Amino acid sequence: MTELRLRVNGATTVLSLPPQVSLLDALREHLGLTGTKKGCDQGACGACTVLADGVRINSCLALAVQYEDAEITTIEGLDHPLQTAFVRHDGLQCGYCTPGQLCSAVGMLAEHRAAPDGELTGAEIRERMSGNLCRCGAYNGIVDAIQEVASQEVAAR
Repeated sequence: MTELRLRVNGATTVLSLPPQVSLLDALREHLGLTGTKKGCDQGACGACTVLADGVRINSCLALAVQYEDAEITTIEGLDHPLQTAFVRHDGLQCGYCTPGQLCSAVGMLAEHRAAPDGELTGAEIRERMSGNLCRCGAYNGIVDAIQEVASQEVAAR
């Protein structure tokens, strides 16, 4: 067992875990934060995406011990205009992928803000969100929601 301090959604918790426990399993099974979804468990689908110090990561591929003292943000701790934009644009269908899509989109917008390389077109958003594989009927709404929030951020500058 390894004792580690995880900061999740602004709260610090000390856990005693085997060193091989993934961040995803630490969040879901040890902290009871089930908003982050287990999809493929191989880093291919993006359902488990969370933010670590503001950077999007696949929590199923990350060991919890690697993120001691990092600020982890899960869907439970997210407070971003994208959430209402997803609802406004009907960017939800079954909703299973939504937590990962939202965390990924927040991280993607931060990446674009840090290194802007032009307008975020629908094609650019799809490319940048390609790590989140769900392509249900809500995906066009997801892209529209991201585009709306990106445009609002540009207008606010």
